[in-house]
Amino acid sequence: MSAAGAGPGPGAPDHEVLVIGAGFSGIGTAVGLLRAGVDDFLVLDEQDDVGGSWHANRYPGVAVDISAFSYSFAFEPHPGWSRAFPPGAELKAYADHCVDRFGLRSRLRLNSRVVRAGYHEPAHLWEVALADGTTLTARFVVCATGWLTRPKTPELAGLDRFAGPVVHTARWDSSLDLRGRRVAVVGTGASSVQLVPEIAPLVERLDVYQRTPTWVFPKPDLPVPAAVRDVFARAPWTQRAVRLATDTATELSFVIAMIHYRRFPFLVRGGEAFSRLYLRQQVRGERELMEALAPSYRLGCKRPSFGKGYWRAFTRDNVRLVTDPISRITEGGVRTADGTERAADVLVLATGFHVLDNLPPFPLFGQGGRELGEFWASERFQTYEGSSVKGFPNLWFIVGPYSFTGGSWFGMIDYQVTHLLRVIGEARRRGATQAVVRPERHDASFAKVLRRQRDTVFADAGCRGTNSYYFDRHGDAPAVRPSSTYEAAWRARSFDLDDYRYERVRDGGTAAPSTTAPSTTASDAAPRNTAAPSTAPRHTAAPDTAAPAAGHPEGARHATA
Repeated sequence: MSAAGAGPGPGAPDHEVLVIGAGFSGIGTAVGLLRAGVDDFLVLDEQDDVGGSWHANRYPGVAVDISAFSYSFAFEPHPGWSRAFPPGAELKAYADHCVDRFGLRSRLRLNSRVVRAGYHEPAHLWEVALADGTTLTARFVVCATGWLTRPKTPELAGLDRFAGPVVHTARWDSSLDLRGRRVAVVGTGASSVQLVPEIAPLVERLDVYQRTPTWVFPKPDLPVPAAVRDVFARAPWTQRAVRLATDTATELSFVIAMIHYRRFPFLVRGGEAFSRLYLRQQVRGERELMEALAPSYRLGCKRPSFGKGYWRAFTRDNVRLVTDPISRITEGGVRTADGTERAADVLVLATGFHVLDNLPPFPLFGQGGRELGEFWASERFQTYEGSSVKGFPNLWFIVGPYSFTGGSWFGMIDYQVTHLLRVIGEARRRGATQAVVRPERHDASFAKVLRRQRDTVFADAGCRGTNSYYFDRHGDAPAVRPSSTYEAAWRARSFDLDDYRYERVRDGGTAAPSTTAPSTTASDAAPRNTAAPSTAPRHTAAPDTAAPAAGHPEGARHATA
């Protein structure tokens, strides 16, 4: 499969583009390809249906935690949301609607888990191996697997000895009846914030085991009246106006506050004060409970949540917050470090997902046979504009290191798809079969990210010890792009297409530079930047002095375009 193997011949691949993942990232990519005139593509997913996280996550209370007016495609607004923060079933239905609306069913291959992907340099093709033994080839690959795909099971002694049901929120058993039972919930992150108030009235006893408190804000989860839904359907511009308002509010309250923390620290501190006020109101001033639930780290170091009744649930007589560390799981319950054992009939793991340690989500080999996970592990998570990686041609991530700004998830999908479509369009225009980001432009992009990260909340000492998936072992925060969503969208529309090197395969499998001159006109797939072509260097900024990451062998047979 890799360059070391025989590989495919120089003929046509099975598909021009393979999209891996049929959640919203994959759906948005597929729609973008269709609208750009790229018809030969296939969407793979390991699940048995579309929707990604919204198909997999079905625990009680699951819902979107950002306004649905922002959590939807700009090209396909949905006027029928029942609430400002609709339940997960409505998001799954919206995914189905988009797939059917754009005729994507025939382009899906479900129950198809990718186990390995390798780039065959002589043919400029990706070979993608599936769990069923099938291997598919493609000119271009888009990894649209999202963040929340691999549930994290905590390493708890005795977990396998628990006598009752053990269920992770991401793998909920819909037949599980919690009524009248003693339930232990491990974890206090986003899924727990939704689950706890939903099940508290049903169970006999609910023990919630907390390692790190979370910042919670009130969720303005108002129903959308039928009359308003009718206005949205009849006059779509009204819904676009609401979306602009919710997008802007998200950017100001979260993105700008986190990314420009050093410049505007009062935004974060104001958010903390508001959350603490909400906590006081929810627990009715119970001092001991307030102290246990109040985070001691800076707002933004971990993902905050919108809650509806989460903190208040701990004032119920049948709900207990446990902050002592878990020492082991017993057959009949949970034992903590102080020696106390609390009985439980059901154990719920609300412990989140593998995020950075799930990148890439399968072994992925680029030029010279280098594996991407090994590259990132040894030389830090890095990308060009949050999308591509040097030494890995014809490959883009929708959600990778430094992709998501923390604002609109669908805004991210839009600008990431714009980026890859511009490059694919330029490759097509030049007759090229390979596009790979130039190492010096990749390194400059990564150096800029690291410089900007110094001004973010993630560089604050208050983030230490937060156990946040935002951070990697190097202390970087590659889960968040230090940029506003609007800037990221502008960059996707305007980055220099010559930041990539374009080549084509000649007969016999040898490579040659693309000889088509850069164009100032629109490409077949998406607008190109309109700077006048020149034989002089197109980037006049002083070169970055940061040392480039080493270790990417360049294919000696590939000439520079």
